Amino acid sequence: MNLRAVVVDDEDLARKNLIMLLEEFCPEVEVIGEAGNIDDAESIIESSNPDVVFLDIRMPSGSEGFDLLERINKKDFFVVFVTAFKDFAVRAFNANAAYYILKPVDIEDLQTAVAKVIETKVSFQSSPENFSTYFESIRNLSDTLVRNKPSNRIAISHTKGLKIVEDNTIVHLEASGNCTMLYFEDGSRYLDTRTLKIYENLLNPSKFFRVHKSHIINLNYLTEYLNEDGHFAVLNKTQYVPVARNRVAEFVKMLKTI
Repeated sequence: MNLRAVVVDDEDLARKNLIMLLEEFCPEVEVIGEAGNIDDAESIIESSNPDVVFLDIRMPSGSEGFDLLERINKKDFFVVFVTAFKDFAVRAFNANAAYYILKPVDIEDLQTAVAKVIETKVSFQSSPENFSTYFESIRNLSDTLVRNKPSNRIAISHTKGLKIVEDNTIVHLEASGNCTMLYFEDGSRYLDTRTLKIYENLLNPSKFFRVHKSHIINLNYLTEYLNEDGHFAVLNKTQYVPVARNRVAEFVKMLKTI
């Protein structure tokens, strides 16, 4: 599957470099336009109907790349954010299932982002309404990064598209290969393509605890800790989650502070 792309960055050199990398290392991407400001970008995107926009978040005169996305009427494309932001911003990107590449652009990261867009595009073809959820997650990202609004909302990718959830509805997370199974208070569950390690870094450590290499629990649902015939955290009085021996001491110490 090929992707028609528009590259938006106010720095001409950065824009040309990204286009060169895409042409050389991502043959499935056809760059159909480029822009150095929001007005030109809006015009190109509206007229060319791209599959993906590679977007620098910081634009001239203090404007944000997010402003551009709000101005686009037909939101049926994907966004790969190209940014120099790190640390807390990366956490915000992951929370909203956003594709991003850190500057300076790493070729492997670029190829990974392109592969993820293609994979998501395939799943969205049968359910185009997923784009509304996708752009809702981008608005959440904008609120976090630009408006400094705290958010407990997480976008998870599953087989049918995207779902946005409140983190306090997650009872338990379990590793499933390189993916993560999330279990919710209403009994539903979803398999996300992100690893348990990403979730460990993403979730609030005051609410979530990694009790085992394969398990993270929401402490709000913890009803009991058992240490007969092994070590187990009991969630909602019915769900038994193993606690690894090397995590017991820290887990018990943490329980005494609740």
